[in-house]
Amino acid sequence: MQVENHREQAMSQKLPLAVVLALLAVIAGHAAFAQSPIPRNGGCPSGYYSSGNYCSPTSNARPAISRNGGCPSGWYSSGNFCLAGQNARPAIHRRGACPSGWYSSGNYCLRSR
Repeated sequence: MQVENHREQAMSQKLPLAVVLALLAVIAGHAAFAQSPIPRNGGCPSGYYSSGNYCSPTSNARPAISRNGGCPSGWYSSGNFCLAGQNARPAIHRRGACPSGWYSSGNYCLRSR
């Protein structure tokens, strides 16, 4: 009985650690392409505000890139920009072939996972 109670107690202590580790993995994934000011092209996309010649992100802004035709897979249009959707991969504008570790999506390259 004591051994079983000890196991239950040990499992209850490990569960919060597992939750914390999962949250850190999600945060690290989003930090891979954190929001930064972007050059303004007309109006700013949703979640950004005009600051001189740039659009600066608010605290809840999604990553944004300038739109070149349609948006890449996982991204959606917001004015002259594309905003990252829930499960979007980091994107860059394609110039010829995509670099190693990236694949083509329209006029963009998306990072492979």
